[in-house]
Amino acid sequence: MKLALIIDDYLPDSTRVGAKMFHELALELMASGHNVTVITPAVGQVKSFTEQNVEGVNVWRFSSGPIKDVGKITRALNETLLSFRAWSAIKQHVNEHTFDGVIYYSPSIFFGALVNRIKKRCKCSSYLVLRDLFPQWVIDAGMIKKGSLIEKYFRFFEQRSYKAANTIGLMSEKNIEVFTQNNCTNYPIEILRNWADTTSVNIETSFNSIRTQLQLENKVIYFYGGNIGHAQDMANLMRLAKNMQHCADAHFLFIGQGDEVELINQLAQQWQLTNFTYMPSVNQQQFKQILSEIDIGLFSLSAKHSAHNFPGKLLGYMVQSLPILGSVNSSNDLQALVNSSGAGFISENGDDEQLLQNAIALYENPSLRKQLGCGAYELLKSEFSVTSIATNIVQRLKVK
Repeated sequence: MKLALIIDDYLPDSTRVGAKMFHELALELMASGHNVTVITPAVGQVKSFTEQNVEGVNVWRFSSGPIKDVGKITRALNETLLSFRAWSAIKQHVNEHTFDGVIYYSPSIFFGALVNRIKKRCKCSSYLVLRDLFPQWVIDAGMIKKGSLIEKYFRFFEQRSYKAANTIGLMSEKNIEVFTQNNCTNYPIEILRNWADTTSVNIETSFNSIRTQLQLENKVIYFYGGNIGHAQDMANLMRLAKNMQHCADAHFLFIGQGDEVELINQLAQQWQLTNFTYMPSVNQQQFKQILSEIDIGLFSLSAKHSAHNFPGKLLGYMVQSLPILGSVNSSNDLQALVNSSGAGFISENGDDEQLLQNAIALYENPSLRKQLGCGAYELLKSEFSVTSIATNIVQRLKVK
């Protein structure tokens, strides 16, 4: 099949998990004999349309204003224009035979119009990989008011995105429950887990060890990598670092970007943490190399969430056979999945004592870390293989 993959962020410049996942999906689809074109914005690009090759993947980039790490109004405006700018740039390159199917990723919620344009011209079906129930999570977090004009604005584009899909893939059973409760229309939905290439990374001889750089040679490193924002409730993990200051060989390393970077650095200074390091985002290859050196994979989800996300960062941890340590919103089915699979320890956000006990158990017992890390890798292979995900999506696209 000739497939269009649409996402608001892509390699090689992106450091985000969604970009990495979509690239792995593109490579897997190509390995299965499909023709793939990724359509994605290029911030500040002078030409409206450029074509690029990224590790064999054909990438169409259209000019866009900034949509990441900018003010909320600027981001909302530029995201609203994504479909318009994309179609204006690519329409002369699309005819009735160009694509046999469209796979698009949310966030962003603003690609519905573009997907509909491609579907109409190419007479093909589409699959929405829905990873983020926006704007629901920002309402839950109190960032926008329920019933407000801005909520109605976002809801319009959210519904437009859903209506453009022949199938919508949500990442868990609980997310399907929440989605069904929030949407009166019967959309064609199914479970589609997050995914990863299951091949672990070997350390390159030229790689500058993060342990050496930060003088952490003999430390047990608790690592958080990815978006540092409101949805993650980063103060939750900072309290853990504070509560573990008595563990002389424990160190917390956070790498990423987002709205709460200033917060975590302020807390580290306020609490005079000597067991914490923050670094800005690195490229994907550096990120993988760092993962090969650390001991425990950290994550957090805000207790205010009603959605039940499976953070993509966990896949990177699992690929490297790292035990997972984190906390989630109440009733999140990720907790039972990871704990029952022997892949790590997940507790409920707000129970700081349980999170601390779990962290100390991993700190004190290297064999437990190894055991749970092996469990994480086995869970990855059984539930989150990119091969099975790609096969499932293609099967759905073939049914028009």
